[in-house]
Amino acid sequence: MSRYALLVSPSANRVYAEAAARLTLAELAVLAESVLEGRLGESRVERVAEVDYVTFEGELDDHALAHVANVSTALALFERTADDAFRPVPLRRLDCLDDDLLTILKYQGKTNELFTKLLLNVTVAASGAAPRMLTHRLRVLDPMCGRGTTVNQALMYGWHAAGVDVDEADFEAYAAFLPRWLKDKRLKHTATNARLRRDGRTLGRRLDVELAVTKQAWADGDTITVTTALADTREAAEIFRADSFDVVVTDAPYGVQHGSRSGGGLQRGPLELLGEALPGWVRLLRPGGAVGIAVNVRTCPREAALALLADAGLDPRDTEAYRGFEHRVDRAIQRDLVVATKPV
Repeated sequence: MSRYALLVSPSANRVYAEAAARLTLAELAVLAESVLEGRLGESRVERVAEVDYVTFEGELDDHALAHVANVSTALALFERTADDAFRPVPLRRLDCLDDDLLTILKYQGKTNELFTKLLLNVTVAASGAAPRMLTHRLRVLDPMCGRGTTVNQALMYGWHAAGVDVDEADFEAYAAFLPRWLKDKRLKHTATNARLRRDGRTLGRRLDVELAVTKQAWADGDTITVTTALADTREAAEIFRADSFDVVVTDAPYGVQHGSRSGGGLQRGPLELLGEALPGWVRLLRPGGAVGIAVNVRTCPREAALALLADAGLDPRDTEAYRGFEHRVDRAIQRDLVVATKPV
Protein backbone atom coordinates (compact mmCIF):
# COMPACT_ATOMS: atom_id res chain seq x y z
CA MET A 1 0.00 0.00 0.00
CA SER A 2 1.45 3.37 -1.04
CA ARG A 3 1.79 6.35 1.29
CA TYR A 4 0.94 9.90 0.21
CA ALA A 5 1.30 13.46 1.49
CA LEU A 6 -1.05 16.19 0.27
CA LEU A 7 0.09 19.82 0.55
CA VAL A 8 -2.94 21.98 1.31
CA SER A 9 -3.43 25.16 -0.72
CA PRO A 10 -3.12 28.34 1.35
CA SER A 11 -6.22 30.49 1.62
CA ALA A 12 -6.31 34.28 1.55
CA ASN A 13 -8.99 34.02 4.23
CA ARG A 14 -7.17 33.51 7.54
CA VAL A 15 -10.12 31.89 9.31
CA TYR A 16 -10.70 29.42 6.48
CA ALA A 17 -6.98 28.67 6.29
CA GLU A 18 -7.05 27.59 9.93
CA ALA A 19 -9.78 25.06 9.13
CA ALA A 20 -8.48 23.96 5.72
CA ALA A 21 -6.53 20.87 6.81
CA ARG A 22 -9.42 19.58 8.94
CA LEU A 23 -11.88 20.17 6.09
CA THR A 24 -9.53 18.29 3.76
CA LEU A 25 -9.64 15.31 6.12
CA ALA A 26 -13.44 15.40 5.95
CA GLU A 27 -13.47 15.65 2.15
CA LEU A 28 -11.10 12.69 1.85
CA ALA A 29 -13.32 10.73 4.25
CA VAL A 30 -16.29 11.26 1.92
CA LEU A 31 -14.17 10.12 -1.04
CA ALA A 32 -13.10 7.05 0.93
CA GLU A 33 -16.76 6.23 1.61
CA SER A 34 -17.98 6.83 -1.95
CA VAL A 35 -16.02 6.64 -5.22
CA LEU A 36 -12.78 5.42 -3.59
CA GLU A 37 -14.35 2.91 -1.22
CA GLY A 38 -11.80 0.34 -0.10
CA ARG A 39 -8.90 2.10 -1.82
CA LEU A 40 -8.23 5.09 0.42
CA GLY A 41 -7.08 4.69 4.00
CA GLU A 42 -7.67 7.00 6.95
CA SER A 43 -6.07 10.42 6.61
CA ARG A 44 -4.38 12.59 9.22
CA VAL A 45 -2.51 15.88 9.56
CA GLU A 46 1.24 15.33 9.87
CA ARG A 47 3.99 17.91 10.27
CA VAL A 48 7.04 17.28 8.09
CA ALA A 49 10.01 19.71 8.08
CA GLU A 50 7.85 22.32 9.86
CA VAL A 51 5.13 22.08 7.17
CA ASP A 52 1.73 20.51 7.72
CA TYR A 53 0.60 17.87 5.23
CA VAL A 54 -2.52 15.72 5.02
CA THR A 55 -1.15 12.18 4.83
CA PHE A 56 -2.90 8.93 3.93
CA GLU A 57 -2.32 5.47 2.52
CA GLY A 58 -4.06 3.82 -0.38
CA GLU A 59 -4.08 1.47 -3.34
CA LEU A 60 -4.56 4.25 -5.86
CA ASP A 61 -4.42 3.80 -9.62
CA ASP A 62 -4.46 6.71 -12.08
CA HIS A 63 -8.27 6.96 -11.90
CA ALA A 64 -8.25 7.16 -8.10
CA LEU A 65 -5.39 9.67 -8.12
CA ALA A 66 -7.43 11.86 -10.48
CA HIS A 67 -10.16 12.05 -7.83
CA VAL A 68 -7.58 13.03 -5.20
CA ALA A 69 -6.16 15.65 -7.59
CA ASN A 70 -9.51 17.47 -7.56
CA VAL A 71 -9.80 17.69 -3.75
CA SER A 72 -10.70 21.32 -3.05
CA THR A 73 -7.48 22.26 -1.24
CA ALA A 74 -4.99 20.11 -3.18
CA LEU A 75 -1.92 22.21 -4.04
CA ALA A 76 0.60 19.38 -4.50
CA LEU A 77 0.65 15.63 -3.97
CA PHE A 78 3.65 13.46 -3.10
CA GLU A 79 4.19 9.72 -2.83
CA ARG A 80 6.37 8.84 0.14
CA THR A 81 9.15 6.37 -0.65
CA ALA A 82 10.54 3.69 1.65
CA ASP A 83 13.22 6.10 2.90
CA ASP A 84 10.51 8.78 3.41
CA ALA A 85 11.53 10.92 0.45
CA PHE A 86 8.74 12.84 -1.30
CA ARG A 87 8.20 11.97 -4.98
CA PRO A 88 5.90 14.46 -6.76
CA VAL A 89 2.73 12.99 -8.24
CA PRO A 90 1.22 14.90 -11.20
CA LEU A 91 -2.21 16.33 -10.42
CA ARG A 92 -4.63 15.59 -13.25
CA ARG A 93 -7.22 18.26 -12.54
CA LEU A 94 -10.56 18.76 -14.22
CA ASP A 95 -9.94 22.52 -14.47
CA CYS A 96 -10.26 23.61 -18.10
CA LEU A 97 -10.41 27.43 -17.74
CA ASP A 98 -8.21 30.09 -16.15
CA ASP A 99 -8.75 30.33 -12.39
CA ASP A 100 -9.41 34.08 -12.47
CA LEU A 101 -12.92 33.08 -13.53
CA LEU A 102 -13.37 32.33 -9.83
CA THR A 103 -11.20 34.98 -8.22
CA ILE A 104 -11.63 38.13 -10.29
CA LEU A 105 -15.05 39.07 -8.86
CA LYS A 106 -14.72 40.62 -5.39
CA TYR A 107 -17.75 41.60 -3.34
CA GLN A 108 -19.05 41.53 0.22
CA GLY A 109 -20.58 38.20 1.19
CA LYS A 110 -18.82 36.16 -1.52
CA THR A 111 -18.45 32.51 -0.52
CA ASN A 112 -14.86 31.34 -0.22
CA GLU A 113 -13.88 29.70 -3.54
CA LEU A 114 -12.21 26.73 -1.84
CA PHE A 115 -15.34 26.03 0.20
CA THR A 116 -17.51 26.32 -2.92
CA LYS A 117 -15.34 23.68 -4.60
CA LEU A 118 -15.51 21.48 -1.50
CA LEU A 119 -19.31 21.70 -1.36
CA LEU A 120 -19.60 20.81 -5.05
CA ASN A 121 -17.13 17.93 -4.71
CA VAL A 122 -18.84 16.41 -1.69
CA THR A 123 -22.29 16.66 -3.26
CA VAL A 124 -21.15 15.03 -6.50
CA ALA A 125 -19.32 12.29 -4.57
CA ALA A 126 -22.60 11.43 -2.82
CA SER A 127 -24.55 11.30 -6.09
CA GLY A 128 -25.05 8.64 -8.70
CA ALA A 129 -23.05 10.84 -11.08
CA ALA A 130 -19.81 10.37 -9.12
CA PRO A 131 -18.45 7.61 -11.40
CA ARG A 132 -18.91 9.96 -14.40
CA MET A 133 -17.42 13.13 -12.94
CA LEU A 134 -13.98 12.64 -14.53
CA THR A 135 -15.27 11.76 -17.99
CA HIS A 136 -18.62 13.47 -18.62
CA ARG A 137 -20.09 16.96 -18.49
CA LEU A 138 -22.33 16.87 -15.45
CA ARG A 139 -25.22 19.29 -15.00
CA VAL A 140 -25.15 21.52 -11.90
CA LEU A 141 -27.82 23.87 -10.55
CA ASP A 142 -27.32 26.52 -7.88
CA PRO A 143 -30.85 27.72 -7.08
CA MET A 144 -29.58 30.66 -4.98
CA CYS A 145 -26.52 31.50 -7.04
CA GLY A 146 -25.79 35.13 -6.12
CA ARG A 147 -23.03 36.34 -8.44
CA GLY A 148 -22.17 32.88 -9.64
CA THR A 149 -19.33 31.36 -7.59
CA THR A 150 -20.83 27.86 -7.77
CA VAL A 151 -21.77 28.34 -11.42
CA ASN A 152 -18.19 29.36 -12.21
CA GLN A 153 -16.72 26.39 -10.32
CA ALA A 154 -18.90 24.05 -12.38
CA LEU A 155 -17.62 25.82 -15.50
CA MET A 156 -14.03 25.35 -14.32
CA TYR A 157 -14.71 21.61 -14.34
CA GLY A 158 -16.15 21.81 -17.85
CA TRP A 159 -19.67 21.01 -16.63
CA HIS A 160 -22.98 22.54 -17.67
CA ALA A 161 -24.15 25.06 -15.08
CA ALA A 162 -27.34 26.88 -14.18
CA GLY A 163 -28.35 29.31 -11.47
CA VAL A 164 -31.34 31.18 -10.09
CA ASP A 165 -31.30 34.27 -7.92
CA VAL A 166 -33.88 36.84 -6.84
CA ASP A 167 -31.44 39.75 -6.56
CA GLU A 168 -31.48 41.88 -9.71
CA ALA A 169 -28.11 43.52 -8.97
CA ASP A 170 -26.46 40.09 -8.63
CA PHE A 171 -28.07 38.83 -11.85
CA GLU A 172 -26.99 41.90 -13.81
CA ALA A 173 -23.46 41.77 -12.38
CA TYR A 174 -23.02 38.17 -13.51
CA ALA A 175 -24.71 38.81 -16.87
CA ALA A 176 -22.15 41.56 -17.49
CA PHE A 177 -19.16 39.66 -16.11
CA LEU A 178 -19.29 36.30 -17.89
CA PRO A 179 -19.57 37.49 -21.53
CA ARG A 180 -16.85 40.10 -20.88
CA TRP A 181 -14.57 37.47 -19.33
CA LEU A 182 -15.11 35.14 -22.28
CA LYS A 183 -14.31 37.96 -24.72
CA ASP A 184 -11.15 38.87 -22.83
CA LYS A 185 -10.06 35.20 -22.95
CA ARG A 186 -10.94 35.04 -26.65
CA LEU A 187 -13.12 32.00 -26.15
CA LYS A 188 -15.79 31.19 -28.73
CA HIS A 189 -19.24 31.79 -27.25
CA THR A 190 -22.74 33.14 -27.67
CA ALA A 191 -24.70 35.05 -25.03
CA THR A 192 -28.33 36.18 -24.90
CA ASN A 193 -30.10 38.14 -22.17
CA ALA A 194 -33.88 38.16 -22.48
CA ARG A 195 -37.15 38.11 -20.56
CA LEU A 196 -38.04 34.89 -18.80
CA ARG A 197 -41.69 33.99 -19.46
CA ARG A 198 -43.81 30.98 -18.56
CA ASP A 199 -47.51 30.48 -19.36
CA GLY A 200 -47.93 34.14 -20.30
CA ARG A 201 -46.27 35.33 -17.09
CA THR A 202 -42.99 37.20 -16.83
CA LEU A 203 -40.92 35.48 -14.13
CA GLY A 204 -37.86 37.68 -14.58
CA ARG A 205 -34.87 37.61 -16.92
CA ARG A 206 -32.63 34.86 -18.27
CA LEU A 207 -29.01 34.76 -19.41
CA ASP A 208 -28.05 31.90 -21.76
CA VAL A 209 -24.40 31.35 -22.67
CA GLU A 210 -22.83 28.65 -24.80
CA LEU A 211 -19.03 28.38 -24.91
CA ALA A 212 -16.17 26.12 -25.88
CA VAL A 213 -12.71 25.86 -24.36
CA THR A 214 -10.97 25.75 -27.76
CA LYS A 215 -11.77 26.78 -31.33
CA GLN A 216 -11.68 23.14 -32.41
CA ALA A 217 -14.14 22.19 -29.67
CA TRP A 218 -16.48 24.92 -30.91
CA ALA A 219 -16.20 23.61 -34.48
CA ASP A 220 -16.91 20.09 -33.24
CA GLY A 221 -19.98 21.21 -31.27
CA ASP A 222 -18.31 20.26 -27.96
CA THR A 223 -19.77 23.12 -25.96
CA ILE A 224 -20.65 24.01 -22.37
CA THR A 225 -23.91 25.74 -21.51
CA VAL A 226 -24.62 28.27 -18.77
CA THR A 227 -28.03 29.59 -17.79
CA THR A 228 -28.80 32.03 -14.99
CA ALA A 229 -32.28 33.30 -14.20
CA LEU A 230 -33.49 36.33 -12.30
CA ALA A 231 -36.40 34.73 -10.46
CA ASP A 232 -37.68 33.44 -7.13
CA THR A 233 -35.93 30.16 -6.27
CA ARG A 234 -39.33 28.66 -5.40
CA GLU A 235 -40.15 28.88 -9.10
CA ALA A 236 -37.03 27.01 -10.24
CA ALA A 237 -39.09 24.01 -11.37
CA GLU A 238 -40.93 26.29 -13.82
CA ILE A 239 -37.66 27.43 -15.41
CA PHE A 240 -35.88 24.13 -16.06
CA ARG A 241 -36.93 20.64 -17.15
CA ALA A 242 -37.69 18.00 -14.53
CA ASP A 243 -35.01 15.36 -13.91
CA SER A 244 -32.39 17.44 -15.72
CA PHE A 245 -29.63 18.04 -13.14
CA ASP A 246 -27.10 15.68 -11.58
CA VAL A 247 -26.66 17.86 -8.47
CA VAL A 248 -28.24 20.88 -6.83
CA VAL A 249 -25.64 22.81 -4.84
CA THR A 250 -26.21 26.06 -2.97
CA ASP A 251 -25.08 28.27 -0.14
CA ALA A 252 -28.26 28.87 1.86
CA PRO A 253 -28.94 32.35 3.26
CA TYR A 254 -27.11 32.82 6.55
CA GLY A 255 -29.70 35.23 7.87
CA VAL A 256 -32.53 36.44 5.65
CA GLN A 257 -31.23 36.97 2.14
CA HIS A 258 -33.64 35.37 -0.33
CA GLY A 259 -37.38 35.08 -0.71
CA SER A 260 -40.31 37.32 -1.52
CA ARG A 261 -40.15 41.01 -0.74
CA SER A 262 -42.71 42.77 1.39
CA GLY A 263 -42.48 46.33 2.61
CA GLY A 264 -38.97 46.62 1.23
CA GLY A 265 -37.58 43.69 3.25
CA LEU A 266 -36.96 40.00 2.71
CA GLN A 267 -39.42 38.11 4.85
CA ARG A 268 -38.30 34.47 4.87
CA GLY A 269 -35.76 32.89 7.17
CA PRO A 270 -33.47 30.06 6.02
CA LEU A 271 -35.52 27.10 7.28
CA GLU A 272 -38.81 28.48 5.97
CA LEU A 273 -37.29 29.28 2.60
CA LEU A 274 -35.66 25.86 2.24
CA GLY A 275 -38.90 24.14 3.19
CA GLU A 276 -40.78 26.00 0.45
CA ALA A 277 -38.08 25.69 -2.22
CA LEU A 278 -36.85 22.10 -1.79
CA PRO A 279 -39.80 20.33 -3.48
CA GLY A 280 -39.13 22.26 -6.69
CA TRP A 281 -35.40 21.59 -6.52
CA VAL A 282 -36.03 17.87 -6.03
CA ARG A 283 -38.22 17.76 -9.16
CA LEU A 284 -35.26 19.07 -11.14
CA LEU A 285 -32.90 16.35 -9.89
CA ARG A 286 -32.28 13.19 -11.85
CA PRO A 287 -32.87 9.92 -9.94
CA GLY A 288 -29.69 9.28 -7.97
CA GLY A 289 -28.88 12.98 -7.97
CA ALA A 290 -27.85 14.82 -4.81
CA VAL A 291 -28.60 18.09 -3.05
CA GLY A 292 -25.79 19.79 -1.12
CA ILE A 293 -26.50 22.88 0.98
CA ALA A 294 -24.16 25.04 3.05
CA VAL A 295 -25.94 26.33 6.16
CA ASN A 296 -25.25 28.59 9.11
CA VAL A 297 -26.05 26.28 12.02
CA ARG A 298 -26.85 29.29 14.23
CA THR A 299 -29.92 30.07 12.11
CA CYS A 300 -30.42 26.72 10.34
CA PRO A 301 -29.41 23.86 12.66
CA ARG A 302 -27.99 20.77 10.98
CA GLU A 303 -30.63 18.38 12.27
CA ALA A 304 -33.43 20.71 11.15
CA ALA A 305 -31.90 21.00 7.67
CA LEU A 306 -31.56 17.21 7.39
CA ALA A 307 -35.19 16.82 8.43
CA LEU A 308 -36.26 19.20 5.64
CA LEU A 309 -34.29 17.16 3.12
CA ALA A 310 -35.98 13.97 4.33
CA ASP A 311 -39.42 15.64 4.22
CA ALA A 312 -38.71 16.52 0.56
CA GLY A 313 -38.31 12.82 -0.25
CA LEU A 314 -34.51 12.67 -0.17
CA ASP A 315 -32.20 10.29 1.68
CA PRO A 316 -29.90 12.34 3.97
CA ARG A 317 -26.23 11.40 4.17
CA ASP A 318 -25.33 11.61 7.83
CA THR A 319 -22.52 9.15 8.43
CA GLU A 320 -19.40 10.15 10.35
CA ALA A 321 -17.72 11.14 7.07
CA TYR A 322 -20.34 13.84 6.45
CA ARG A 323 -20.13 15.23 9.99
CA GLY A 324 -16.66 16.73 9.76
CA PHE A 325 -17.38 19.94 7.87
CA GLU A 326 -18.59 22.38 10.51
CA HIS A 327 -16.29 25.40 10.83
CA ARG A 328 -16.30 29.04 11.88
CA VAL A 329 -16.71 31.81 9.31
CA ASP A 330 -17.07 34.76 11.70
CA ARG A 331 -18.71 35.57 15.03
CA ALA A 332 -22.22 35.24 13.56
CA ILE A 333 -21.68 32.33 11.17
CA GLN A 334 -20.82 28.74 12.06
CA ARG A 335 -21.00 26.95 8.72
CA ASP A 336 -21.76 23.32 7.96
CA LEU A 337 -23.00 21.40 4.96
CA VAL A 338 -25.79 18.87 4.55
CA VAL A 339 -26.19 16.39 1.70
CA ALA A 340 -29.01 14.09 0.59
CA THR A 341 -29.70 11.94 -2.46
CA LYS A 342 -32.77 11.35 -4.59
CA PRO A 343 -33.90 7.71 -4.66
CA VAL A 344 -33.30 5.90 -7.93
